[in-house]
Amino acid sequence: MKIKKGDKVKMLAGKDKGKVGTVSVALPQVDKVIVDGINIVKRHNKPKKKGEKGVIVEVSAPIHVSNVKKEA
Repeated sequence: MKIKKGDKVKMLAGKDKGKVGTVSVALPQVDKVIVDGINIVKRHNKPKKKGEKGVIVEVSAPIHVSNVKKEA
């Protein structure tokens, strides 16, 4: 995999097509990367203790490397 942590990449496909971001995590075993501020999804977390409320958290989901291009 030629894309590493810290590289600037441009989205080629998906809902964030055309956006540019920096790779925060590279996952070479599954050919995916996590880009800051791109491919944001909502995760619903259950309450941990009694009386606490569940929360909805927005996190960056992994993107396959074929959907990003390294910027010069």
